[in-house]
Amino acid sequence: MLTDTYKNFAIKYKDCLLKDIIPFWEQHSIDQEYGGYFTSLDRQGNVFDTDKFIWLQARQVWTFSMLYNKVRQYKSWLVIAEVGIDFLKRAGRGESGSFYFAVDQQGIPLIHPYNIYADCFACLAFYEYAKASGDKACHDIAMKTYRQFISRLNHPKGKFEKSTGNRKLDSFGLPMMTAYLTLQLADSLSEADLTKVLDRCIQKITIQHYDSSLGIIREFATLDGDYMDTYDGRLINPGHGIEAMWFLMDIARLRDDDGLFDWATNVCLQILDYGWDDDHGGLFYFMDAKGAPPQQLEWDQKLWWPHVEALIALSKSFAHTQRADVWQWFEKVHQYTWDKFPDPEYGEWFGYLDRRGQPLLDLKGGKWKGCYHLPRALFECWQNLESED
Repeated sequence: MLTDTYKNFAIKYKDCLLKDIIPFWEQHSIDQEYGGYFTSLDRQGNVFDTDKFIWLQARQVWTFSMLYNKVRQYKSWLVIAEVGIDFLKRAGRGESGSFYFAVDQQGIPLIHPYNIYADCFACLAFYEYAKASGDKACHDIAMKTYRQFISRLNHPKGKFEKSTGNRKLDSFGLPMMTAYLTLQLADSLSEADLTKVLDRCIQKITIQHYDSSLGIIREFATLDGDYMDTYDGRLINPGHGIEAMWFLMDIARLRDDDGLFDWATNVCLQILDYGWDDDHGGLFYFMDAKGAPPQQLEWDQKLWWPHVEALIALSKSFAHTQRADVWQWFEKVHQYTWDKFPDPEYGEWFGYLDRRGQPLLDLKGGKWKGCYHLPRALFECWQNLESED
């Protein structure tokens, strides 16, 4: 049986999700006039920009649909999800069927549908909402969007691509998110398609982007798995690597593959060891594989999402392996995260800290932070800490 310690952790994550984070977004994010959600919210929840970023709209639909499906069938959660789905139906897609990156408050397009991740998260939103509502038309939109997403993988930006193509590097984000998206849609995919896509993702993650000499994941690699001595070729994003490891853990559980699960656990710990700031605590945002100055000027910031993704990975691994070294890392990341990111005065969590752990921005949502990474992490950790393998 789980000890009281694990149960207390589970209660902490559950209560934060249901009594703090979700109420904040319920109260402040709904656009009652034009539909959809406001995501640019200041510390107190006031709206400071009304533009709507489609991937954040979709992520919030997914969050409330997921809670309805997996926690409790509150009608209010389904209604909030419907607000976002209706907006996505009305204003989210261009003529090609791909989803815009940004629209204004009313839904007038601002940025062309160049970003494949908008399609990814729209697919997740329509699929999860369809499960909650029984809306077959939304399920059909999800499956059509998934097929379009898969068709774009080799040329994700299409006509909006800026590079000349003379330096061909694969981005780690694509196999990472393809794996997660495919897992979410697994019930609606054929066994052959599921196997084909997941095998490709595993190969790219574990061979092409995995640097065995460092024991970590590189953000960009050639098709042969080589690394160029350039800014992109040397780029390390610890949060991305760790997030992908819990996706691999889910694939491993689906396939009953303990070897893959152990590999993902070990790489997760290696990335944590590599990316942890021993002087001030927390995970660096970006790093350079040779220790050169990173291209990203925000490299030493501490962001909410890498830390909560690490908590998912560690709690998921521990629930399956009961490894002491995994639990030690969980406690270490938990302590830093809960000491630094929650806002006890106004609720929700800060997203952007400086290297020493002080808030750089006191916003609760913006162009990149919305109602997704944190509630997903709190839910996952709650479930993992309650489970017995």
